[in-house]
Amino acid sequence: MVISAAPGAGKTTRVPPVLVDRGPVILLQPRRVAARAVTRRIADEQGWVVGREVGWQIRFERRSSAETQLLVVTEGILTARLQNDPLLSDFTTIVFDEFHERSIHSDLGLALARQAWLARDELNLVVMSATLDVDRVARFLGGCAVVTVPGLLHPNAIEFAGDESLVQGVASVLPRSAGQILCFLPGAPEIQRAERDLRASGVTEGVEIVPLHGSIDGETQDRGMRPVSGRRVTLATNIAETSLTVPGVSTVVDTGLQKVARYDGARGIDSLTLERVSQDSADQRAGRAARLGPGLVRRLWDARQRLEPHREPDIARLDLAGPVLYLLAWGAHPDRFEWFDAPPAARIADALRLLERLRAIDRDHHLTALGRQMLRLPMHPRLARILIDGGGAPEVVAVCARLSGDIAVAGNLQRVVSYVLEGEARTHVSDAELRHSLFVGYADRLARRRSDQRDRVTLASGHGAVLGRECEEFEGDYLVALDVVAAERAGVAEARIRSASPVDVEWVVPTATSVEHSVNSDTGRIRAARVKRFDALVISTHPVAPDPLIAAELLATTWLARGPDGPAGRLLRRARFAGVELNLDALAHEAAFGADSIDDIDIGRRVPYAIMRELEAAAPDSLPLPSGRDARLEYADDGSVSAAVKLQELFGMADSPRLGPTHVPVTFQLLAPNGRAVQTTRDLRSFWETTYSEVRKELRGRYPKHPWPEDPWTATPTHRTVKRSRSSTGTR
Repeated sequence: MVISAAPGAGKTTRVPPVLVDRGPVILLQPRRVAARAVTRRIADEQGWVVGREVGWQIRFERRSSAETQLLVVTEGILTARLQNDPLLSDFTTIVFDEFHERSIHSDLGLALARQAWLARDELNLVVMSATLDVDRVARFLGGCAVVTVPGLLHPNAIEFAGDESLVQGVASVLPRSAGQILCFLPGAPEIQRAERDLRASGVTEGVEIVPLHGSIDGETQDRGMRPVSGRRVTLATNIAETSLTVPGVSTVVDTGLQKVARYDGARGIDSLTLERVSQDSADQRAGRAARLGPGLVRRLWDARQRLEPHREPDIARLDLAGPVLYLLAWGAHPDRFEWFDAPPAARIADALRLLERLRAIDRDHHLTALGRQMLRLPMHPRLARILIDGGGAPEVVAVCARLSGDIAVAGNLQRVVSYVLEGEARTHVSDAELRHSLFVGYADRLARRRSDQRDRVTLASGHGAVLGRECEEFEGDYLVALDVVAAERAGVAEARIRSASPVDVEWVVPTATSVEHSVNSDTGRIRAARVKRFDALVISTHPVAPDPLIAAELLATTWLARGPDGPAGRLLRRARFAGVELNLDALAHEAAFGADSIDDIDIGRRVPYAIMRELEAAAPDSLPLPSGRDARLEYADDGSVSAAVKLQELFGMADSPRLGPTHVPVTFQLLAPNGRAVQTTRDLRSFWETTYSEVRKELRGRYPKHPWPEDPWTATPTHRTVKRSRSSTGTR
């Protein structure tokens, strides 16, 4: 069944307890705070005891017993249970609450639960949300029933104030409302700043200010969920959008912003970008104000701004290494699995590549013994690999807890790791051993310092990055980027490393070794080197003798690639003009074999003698001039032929020469002494008879020391720049 219920309709706390009559129920909640709060609310409404009839299980924390009939879990817990027991035999009903949030584990959990549902006639699936494309979910579940519940509708006044700060927004609504105020901000740093600003402004004097976000401890979170008699302003992330009900709220101030995590597999970096919320998210936030009675919502953005209708699924933008490992353990390959929304193929490939590097899977994508051990640790596969490599030592556990973004879990994590590793757990590791463990988990983020700029590195992906100020200074050329994010510097996008660990050079084992050939751009000669790489990162290069076949191929390719203005293009145009067939590619490769450089390639020697004679006769490379010099002929793609010649060199030539099978006249660009064209003609006779006298007058005035005879027919052609004698010029 799919249930679409308006905010405040009671779906989260009322539907699951009713379903207990059919058998044990597992209720999926996206967040830890919500899981604990929902459990307590259900226990209060049903007269149950937390830990007996109803309980919760979240990462590193469990309050349930053998008597528990309704278990509230976070997403990773459901996925792990489905992986260990694909039929989820201990439960009769699975309830997915707030499915519209489209987290990775929610999508994966629904797809896995569907497989269990297809295999178990007695298993029930319920998907619930306030803002959901119900028809699409119903189709995925075999055209199941859809129930729409409008809920209790209270009036909700929505105001827009695009030029206001959060402090101004709170100041505006505080005197006009009687209940509690819930403010939505994008993240914990913004919440901390807002709390300081509110206290400094005096706007909230006598009003309690409570932060609410995922990184504060459970006790503080629970305190923010308890009713109070006085006024309160709760500063929350989108953790408070849905099933988590902040008590007594009648007013919402919404910045309309959220932090969205994205993963770039090609560069191996994460980014946390500040973005506008989607329309369904904005509606969810507004719905918090009108659950108990008339509400007031102040949106701190312009009313004309259009929002995306639905939020983007996590599965389209986040790292999939963890879900893919779960899926392989479950028994399906991600390329062939029936996803609710199939992730991009490139994202799956990235995840498989990382898991293989972590040795969680083999080349055939089968789980290894190490991979199965990693699955027992409730951490990202990177961190699980680090924990195992470091033997679960306290130093390693502390670092992994910090890297997970939740340092508070260190104590619980220590117990879990010790249990999983059993007799292999260690009580201490050296600094080098700790750094080696970090290298093992983040080897794909290996980086090498650049010799010219020590604050910049090249990553194993081949991309560049800059070391942030947060990075501790250390010696050595190699490091692993533990925290690398997208950033911008001087308007140019570049990755910034916020946390790194030194790497000993002996740990870096090349992933590939090859002999690479290249053409020296200065000399045109071939050079070869044995190159050792770690992914795209060059570890070492050693000069070696070039391979003759590879050298010839590279020289020929480079010669041919010089384009239409290079020797290859020129020869082709001559051949077309002459109507001669040439296999230029074969000739170039033949001429390149044994050559030491590009300049040594003489393709003319490889053209058969008869063809070369025909080519020289019909499309010569140059044209003899009356002055005794030769002028280079240029053959154009349109079939014309031309030559740039100083005018004096053509004295005595009556007609334009004609070349090729169709007797195309040569087009002359007639040049002044300074090399600039003064006339273009393909009919020399007409030029001498009609135009030369005018050109002579102009040039004679500019260049009096040059020969400008009245009779070009009988004048001596010359390429000299000054007159030698009167007799040679024929001018007087």
